[in-house]
Amino acid sequence: MTNIFNIDNVPNKYVIDFLGRANTSYLGNLAGSKKIYINIDRILPGYKSTKYHSHKKQEEFFLILKGYGILRMDGKECPIKKGDFVSKPAGKGVAHQFINTGDETLEILDVGTKEQGDIVYYPDENVYYLSDEELAFNVDSKLDEWDSEPNK
Repeated sequence: MTNIFNIDNVPNKYVIDFLGRANTSYLGNLAGSKKIYINIDRILPGYKSTKYHSHKKQEEFFLILKGYGILRMDGKECPIKKGDFVSKPAGKGVAHQFINTGDETLEILDVGTKEQGDIVYYPDENVYYLSDEELAFNVDSKLDEWDSEPNK
């Protein structure tokens, strides 16, 4: 049986609010998608989509559905508006973040692969996040004297 859903009637359990400044509707989860995610991200004026980050394994595609703002990607800031789209390849160290500089909600179709073992890097904070383990660590607190040699 095929279930058809409507974007205007996404149940609350498939919508996550981020401090009243942004929200994400998890359309792929609602529809039963297994290998890709399909989200609608909504960012209020003056706010950001996420922290600036890159993925080791996850490939992503973004389409601006409404509004305008700035795409911070790969060390550059580029203006974006309704109708613009961009792909972010996996494993290339390409960090990204959307910033709503407009006066209306910035709405983005966000599609990507679901990858086990993905490592997310946040260059502004020098933090790595291991998605599967929900473990974050700061590179600045690394152990300078440690190595993997078991026979010292």
